[in-house]
Amino acid sequence: MRPLIVVTTSRRERGPAGTNPVRERPARPEAWLLQDYLDCVVGNGGLPVALAPVEGVELELASWAADNADGVVISGGVADILPHHYGEQPRAAYPEVDDPRAIMELELARLCARRGIPTLGVCGGLQVMAVALGGTLYQDLAVDRPELPSHEQANAPSGPSHEVLLRPGLLRQAFGAERILVNSTHRQALRELGRLQVAGRSPDGVVEAAVLPGHPWYVGVQWHPEALDGALYPQLCAAAQSVFNRRSRP
Repeated sequence: MRPLIVVTTSRRERGPAGTNPVRERPARPEAWLLQDYLDCVVGNGGLPVALAPVEGVELELASWAADNADGVVISGGVADILPHHYGEQPRAAYPEVDDPRAIMELELARLCARRGIPTLGVCGGLQVMAVALGGTLYQDLAVDRPELPSHEQANAPSGPSHEVLLRPGLLRQAFGAERILVNSTHRQALRELGRLQVAGRSPDGVVEAAVLPGHPWYVGVQWHPEALDGALYPQLCAAAQSVFNRRSRP
């Protein structure tokens, strides 16, 4: 039996591919998720279930996921977390927002932290974890830290962009290295970590990885491992399998 891994999804508005002169199909909202996330879960022994935000039932969805999941992936996406979630006013433009998704994911991140559910936060997922546990963000690195190089790489995320120096601990053990190469597709970043602890930084000092001390497996990374080599998914699924084995099931 495979452990159940809940993977949160993005939302977007998109019309159908191509054109059809016979019928009209206007753009409509979609829940969507890159296949890489699901493939990494299945490839490491997990059973993925996509969890899409729905306005009005965000907290119920988070509660269901925490009650039933053996592990959780808080996925990345283009939508930013609005600053009111960490007690600030906007200092930057917010062209892409999805507050129902933020509400659902923030609650899910808190529940996973409280209950010891193995959790992987990917890119924006790391930011969700930090804000959920009392942290804050650089709203836009170009605005808040203009002296830094861009963290939006020009090449495809299937290739690396910069180095990350890992601190001693869980992540360095997982990679078996002090320095690793990662991709980079973000404009926001962790400022204050709340209850999280730094696990890795890029050469310019930006927090690229964090963990929750005392939690069995609560890891956030600012890159997309599913687009590179799938790193960390084996450890997530192994931790979720341990939860699955302990559960009392009919």
